[in-house]
Amino acid sequence: MAGSERFLVTGALGCIGAWTVRRLVHEGVPVVAFDADADVRRLRLLMDEAQLSRVDIVRGDITNLSLLEETLDAHRITHVIHLAALLHPRFRSDPPLGARVNVLGGVNLFEAVARRAQRIPRIVYASSIAVYDKSDAADDVAIMHHSPAHPTTLYGVFKQAEEAMARVYFQDRGVSSIGLRPATVFGAGRDYGLTAAPTQAVLAAALGRPFHIPYSGRSHVHYADDLARIFIACARSGYRGAEVFNMRGVVADMRDVVETIESVVPRARGSITCAGPSLELPDDYDAAALEQVIGPLPRTPLREAVTETLALFRSKIASGEIRET
Repeated sequence: MAGSERFLVTGALGCIGAWTVRRLVHEGVPVVAFDADADVRRLRLLMDEAQLSRVDIVRGDITNLSLLEETLDAHRITHVIHLAALLHPRFRSDPPLGARVNVLGGVNLFEAVARRAQRIPRIVYASSIAVYDKSDAADDVAIMHHSPAHPTTLYGVFKQAEEAMARVYFQDRGVSSIGLRPATVFGAGRDYGLTAAPTQAVLAAALGRPFHIPYSGRSHVHYADDLARIFIACARSGYRGAEVFNMRGVVADMRDVVETIESVVPRARGSITCAGPSLELPDDYDAAALEQVIGPLPRTPLREAVTETLALFRSKIASGEIRET
């Protein structure tokens, strides 16, 4: 099967995208990295030059339907993983831009795949737990598969619109899709946004610097490599339909994150702190429905994820790719 696979990853220069591209390259699978950005620093963080040379990088805007179609055809794409999105802080002052990328961009991709349904059996795309609000969860009970969702941000609303769009494309055009709702993403390359703080804390520990995580409480954490494996497994599944799934990672209090970093880097004790309001999101999710599609989900323990991330950062510091000053 792998010999005939050709993957397109949109938003490939982001954190989850870079880890997904890395895993496909390690498997020897042809992959096209499609992104509006030109900054490949996250790919360079995860791959050496020889590995990077095996990635076809297409700089393009997801709102450009013609370019999407040209890319799908020129590279004979068979599998699509859609991660391109603008996160909430980046379009706070320009909501129409967020809608163009997160909603119109999704429509374009579904339309392009609908016209090539015989070659591309399904789309796997990233929704978000931002479709939920803290009030959607009962006390100490995981959010279930079909729990009602009431987003309180435009980002969550846009993602909810994409989920509804996917259902209609299956209903009207037979386009199968799997939507996945990541929570806090942890791992090298997670360097932007409020919930990048746990990863930034590990980098600070590797550099011998203090760092403050500006929120507290429990959070749902996914190791980036686990997410890459899940997205790829969904793309390879035989699933027919248009469903959206929650995933289960590791539930950790920010104090646990700090203590784990300190246990792995003893010299960091006292220099990594956390305080502030908790995230207004549910902190636990039931993944039984997704496991029925792809089997048990990878769930790297927090200490192992911190240790692997620290080792990667230290290797890049030693090589001069991450500067100590």
